[in-house]
Amino acid sequence: MKAIPNLISCSRIIFSIILIFVQPLSSAFYIIYILCGLSDMIDGFIARKTGTTSKLGAKLDSLADLIMTAVLLVMLYPILSPGTEIGIWIILIGAIRLVAAAIALKKYKTFAMLHTYGNKITGLVVFLFPIMLPYLHTTVLMYIICAVASVSALEELIIQLTSSELQVNRPSIFTDRHN
Repeated sequence: MKAIPNLISCSRIIFSIILIFVQPLSSAFYIIYILCGLSDMIDGFIARKTGTTSKLGAKLDSLADLIMTAVLLVMLYPILSPGTEIGIWIILIGAIRLVAAAIALKKYKTFAMLHTYGNKITGLVVFLFPIMLPYLHTTVLMYIICAVASVSALEELIIQLTSSELQVNRPSIFTDRHN
């Protein structure tokens, strides 16, 4: 039972890699993509409900999120061909996230991505992006994602800069409590 949440996170990594070999925005893409999203929702839920949360599980979840986001970016960026402004914005968000991760690595000697509400909202918005493509203008969707991702990336950077201890489950910059 203890390994189930970690296996679910690992399945998201595998499903994300499988997405690379599927036609973007096809029925097969959406089926696998939704399986990735469901696995993202249930791994942490099961771990918390069964009392099997672990540092390994948190890292696997973050790694799975990172891989899924990277695969999505690599697959959809050429199809959507956003303008230079969006491309630069995405690079800046990535740079902020890398700096926050580098600070965590230097301060705490471990890879860490925080599970803030902002990062969870960003994950949700990124997950909804391909699903919303038929309904909203692509540029509007990209601006929404970049705005939300910018706020959460800056929040994570500020938390990493100002915290004296690693707080992976810190809900927000506005609180010191852990979930």
